[in-house]
Amino acid sequence: MNQSQQALCAKLRGAFTALITPITEHGDVDYEGFRKLIKFQIDEGIDGLVPLGTTGETPTLEEDEEEKLIKIAVDEVKGRVPLIIGTGSNDTKHMVIYTKRAKDLGADAALVVTPYYNKPNDSGLIKHFEAAAAVGIPIVIYNIASRTGRNIPVPLMKKLAEIPGIIGVKEASGDISQIGDVIREVALPGKGAGKPFAVLSGDDGFTLPLIALGGDGIISVISNLIPKKIAALAKSCLEGNFEEGRRLHYELLPLAKTAFIETNPIPIKAAMNWAGLSAGPTRLPLGPLDAKNEPPLRAVLEQLGFKLK
Repeated sequence: MNQSQQALCAKLRGAFTALITPITEHGDVDYEGFRKLIKFQIDEGIDGLVPLGTTGETPTLEEDEEEKLIKIAVDEVKGRVPLIIGTGSNDTKHMVIYTKRAKDLGADAALVVTPYYNKPNDSGLIKHFEAAAAVGIPIVIYNIASRTGRNIPVPLMKKLAEIPGIIGVKEASGDISQIGDVIREVALPGKGAGKPFAVLSGDDGFTLPLIALGGDGIISVISNLIPKKIAALAKSCLEGNFEEGRRLHYELLPLAKTAFIETNPIPIKAAMNWAGLSAGPTRLPLGPLDAKNEPPLRAVLEQLGFKLK
């Protein structure tokens, strides 16, 4: 790991937002809305931004739309916080193309998800992430078996962490025991050996326990709506102020649960629209929030003090 990668890894602490992609009522990408959301996030004190992930509905975006979104993000962020672009694909060749594009357009790092649907074996996964790292931009692994059908167990994560250019993982396995083992067996020894490896939660409800175990923060969905609160939660926990961290954790836990009452990002986009933030509808095959799920989501938002449309 070179010095610039080490410096970036040191910045992968705190709260990062997995940005939604705003869509107009006519089904087009709302680029001005995207600019406004980035400004809102930075003004509210978020520690980093992660566009073009699952929350950004990347499977439904055209390549020219993605390129324009990356250019806008780079232009708006202006190096003030780390910008990590989702570049995953279930095809290694396309993943490399997307990762090169992110590098060429000025991203700080790329988030590369475990290939979905294919369910690759260990040797295939190692080659896939070697190909990502060979592009020359820092790589954050995204482990989310619920989306991909393939978990990365701890022994394999150890091997992936040894690849030069792999600087961390977004852990969304949903298994706090596995997450703890990744921190204990991969991240902590790596830091001691001068090869930092960041461990960020991919589940909003795990921010406090992950940091308590020695992790680095959260790539959050609900921070699309409440970036200041999520940044404060991560900061409190990272500073060891777990009394304040617990207070924020329990205050925000109902939203962390209800925001996933249906497939992400359906609920968070509905919540943002009600709160007056640029979000718009989801693109098919994701439909609108089911009517039966509106009351519980609205109730949670009202408890947090939102005046809803």
